Amino acid sequence: MALAQIVNPIIYPSRTIPRRFTAISPFKTLNPQFSRHSPHALSRRLFLPSVSSIWDAITGGGDSNPREAIAAVRRGMQLFRQGDVSGSVTEFDRAIVLDPRQKAYLWQRGLSLYYLDRFEEGAEQFRIDVAQNPNDTEESIWCFLCEARLHGIDVARKQFLEVGRDSRPVMREAYNLFKNGGDPEKLVNDFSSGQASEYFYASLYAGLCYEAEGKSENAKYHITAACGSPYGQRPDDYMASLAKVHCLCRNWSSGFV
Repeated sequence: MALAQIVNPIIYPSRTIPRRFTAISPFKTLNPQFSRHSPHALSRRLFLPSVSSIWDAITGGGDSNPREAIAAVRRGMQLFRQGDVSGSVTEFDRAIVLDPRQKAYLWQRGLSLYYLDRFEEGAEQFRIDVAQNPNDTEESIWCFLCEARLHGIDVARKQFLEVGRDSRPVMREAYNLFKNGGDPEKLVNDFSSGQASEYFYASLYAGLCYEAEGKSENAKYHITAACGSPYGQRPDDYMASLAKVHCLCRNWSSGFV
């Protein structure tokens, strides 16, 4: 089933340089980073299409096929936005076969694995990515979400991946909610009068927290609210598409397809 308004993904460079790329080294950054957020959000993802090519020029490239791998990642992102989660994983896995260096950065694959209930693989993907980027708040949270489904909230919280300080206030508070526990309603209330992106992210992560706690009606209320918000209708933020995919996978999607 196709999702409305997200058939053609738009990938933008970040307006600001994320902490991850303040110093670009081919030894640490081997593939392009596709922006999860819109150019108006404070993204930590910078689209760098030439990094793999630079590295290949230095090393001779080996047996990898970075251009084909990048194309596979793009296809995977498009399929995810269309609601074809299984097809997206097929493309992300193809990218890894074409260029094994991609795996350390494929946060998109981890998100898809979560929606296929492949939680162990999803947690592994997020842990690998955080090892490369120790300042990634969202991947820390998504690792928790996978491990909570595997082992329960208490165990997942004990092995929570600690990361550096996020520049976005809403994500700092979301991180603290998942790491330490708390009231998801407070997260939403604190940002209900803020920027459109803040309300969207507060609602999305409040809903995800409720889902981890097994409170499906609360989760539905907040994630559908995120989808229905003005920011949730944007086609240029991967996480806005994710909220729609979440509704589709939970059969909450009648108003969003």
